[in-house]
Amino acid sequence: MQISELSSLNAQVLWASFFLATLFGAIAQKTHFCTMGAISDVVNMGDWSRMRQWGLSLGVAMIGFASLAYAGIIDPTKSLYASTRWLWLSAWVGGILFGFGMVLASGCGSKTLVRIGSGNLKSLVVLIVMAVAAFATLKGIAAVVRVATVDPVALEFNAGTTLPQMIAGSASQALALAFGLGLGLALIVWALAGKDFFSLDNLLAGFGMGAVIVAMWWVSGSLGHIAEHPETLQESFLATNSGRMEALSFVAPVAYLLDWLLFFSDKSKVLTLGIVSVAGVAFGAFVQAIGSKTFRWEGFGGTEDLANHLVGGTLMGIGGVCAMGCTIGQGLSGISTLSATSFVAVAAIVLGAVAALKYQIWRVDASFKTSF
Repeated sequence: MQISELSSLNAQVLWASFFLATLFGAIAQKTHFCTMGAISDVVNMGDWSRMRQWGLSLGVAMIGFASLAYAGIIDPTKSLYASTRWLWLSAWVGGILFGFGMVLASGCGSKTLVRIGSGNLKSLVVLIVMAVAAFATLKGIAAVVRVATVDPVALEFNAGTTLPQMIAGSASQALALAFGLGLGLALIVWALAGKDFFSLDNLLAGFGMGAVIVAMWWVSGSLGHIAEHPETLQESFLATNSGRMEALSFVAPVAYLLDWLLFFSDKSKVLTLGIVSVAGVAFGAFVQAIGSKTFRWEGFGGTEDLANHLVGGTLMGIGGVCAMGCTIGQGLSGISTLSATSFVAVAAIVLGAVAALKYQIWRVDASFKTSF
């Protein structure tokens, strides 16, 4: 492959990623797809509709990833989540921090971008704070703490750390397909069995988001895969920050976007799949908000509101990097690969979010009692 062909292919990967992220943002804006909102609905109202959206999308993503891998279209061992080290403590601690933070910040990383696209200035502040905190945890002062504390704690598995590999000790693609199809179909059946779940928005959110994740795996793992890079003579995945196959995630990529903007004149700073995906989600939400006439400016309601969002953005930035992903990065993208670390991270995110929701209820009750 010639350098000129490589440049053209890199552009195709970036444009395809931007298009898919735009679709993700538009669907999220239209259907109110939101992991934090889904947890809040269950805790506060006992309503599982948005949680079933999430389950349906995850089931589709699982089946899609397993099918692509079994067909040999992508190599699951080259994904960002493939490892022989089970970083359970990083995922647990980071997930709890992220989950608590996303409630204080009124949404996770993807929801923050969607809200920015619909005119929410509070989310713009959250995005900037999250980006700074994430970058500090990737390469700055918080990274020193992370590397010295949670990162060294891990369990080693020779076969790998996906569920089939850890349970059966096998890297067989047939076994991985069986796990992916079995868990994926179970989630889809559970989601579709919900009372009053059959609506256009719910089905669009579930099938649409899942399909976007699968398409992103194909873009990164097949379209952008180079068996032998003409400059390094090594295998390469174009336009990824990790150098491995990636799908959607919205914590580290926000930090990389900040880095790209601040050091734009540095030619070593280039656009990546993650960076353009961040922009694409906000753009998709903006287009949908304008088209549906739901775009409106929104600011902070007061000092406490600002403080909550600042703390929330900070916790999401630190937690998302420690956990190696967010509700989408470790959730839909990570769990679709059956990564055991992703399952731990998502469980911790849910626990952190529930704790934050209970904390908010306690604050309201305490404030009410004080006023009388």
